[in-house]
Amino acid sequence: MANDDSRPLTLRDVSEASGVSEMTVSRVLRNRGDVSQATRERVLEAAKALGYVPNKIAGALASQRVNLVAVVIPSLRNMVFPEVMSGISSVLEETDLQPIVAVTDYLPEKEERVLYEMLSWRPSGVIIAGLEHTDAARAMLKASGIPVVEIMDTDGIPIDAAVGISHRRAGREMAKAILKQGYQRIGFMGTKMPLDHRARKRFEGFTEALAKAGVEIADQEFYSGGSALAKGREMTRAMLKRDPELDFLYYSNDMIAAGGLLELLEQGIDIPGQIGLAGFNGVELLDGLPRRVATMDACRTEVGRKAAQIIADRIATGTVEDERVIELTPTISYGDTLKRR
Repeated sequence: MANDDSRPLTLRDVSEASGVSEMTVSRVLRNRGDVSQATRERVLEAAKALGYVPNKIAGALASQRVNLVAVVIPSLRNMVFPEVMSGISSVLEETDLQPIVAVTDYLPEKEERVLYEMLSWRPSGVIIAGLEHTDAARAMLKASGIPVVEIMDTDGIPIDAAVGISHRRAGREMAKAILKQGYQRIGFMGTKMPLDHRARKRFEGFTEALAKAGVEIADQEFYSGGSALAKGREMTRAMLKRDPELDFLYYSNDMIAAGGLLELLEQGIDIPGQIGLAGFNGVELLDGLPRRVATMDACRTEVGRKAAQIIADRIATGTVEDERVIELTPTISYGDTLKRR
């Protein structure tokens, strides 16, 4: 029953294969109208055997929307955003909506181009990472006429709705936890700040809390590109060579923190007696390390779920909820590298 020529399949093909009218085929495929179960199964079986996929462009022309949710994220290279996508998918799979993903590599101009293309397909909603965008991108999102949920960050004013954590608060809480354990000579390692606004905000919150306690960052280093694990080892080695008196290392993410841990262990350094360390994100990778690195969970899966739920609810009800910003509360996992024995 497979289609042997290269022309696109039509409703007529499914109609002929199933022995029912094109109108009935249309009703079944759109899940509309009163059609017997036996007829429905016959049509669906014929469509599946033919490999028929409905052309939704015509329906989109009529409704001005397609059942797609544009998800714009900066990267798929680390373990952070796949977990966000898992949360989004877990909600949308219960609806007619499907996520379609674009990656920006933390480049504002690329985000602008991606948004232009995705919005031209008239999706039903947008989920986009971060609160910082170019003026053109903000204008497109504001004029889209669809639900827009900015995720991962609540330190700012959203275009429409936002779900995430306060990264400044996360940085402050980690600094307080480190100071409480008596650490005073602290080094920081992270990604290039202009490319990652959320890391920058954590660093700002971290240094503010240290300054309030009369402590300054003793050394800092930033990187871009390359293996985060290898960079963590490399930066840690260089920083300790510059300042052997450091007693704590704070990393902007768990991957470079894991590299730092491996470097310290190789050097035979007592952790956390001589040097403590902590990362950020709470990724599963930490479960397989010789020591569990202290970290902070960014609530990634829950962020994805709540963002998708906002989109689904808005589309289902057509109403806007009162709560435009949902701030989740991350928790510190002390692991084996923060609390002194």
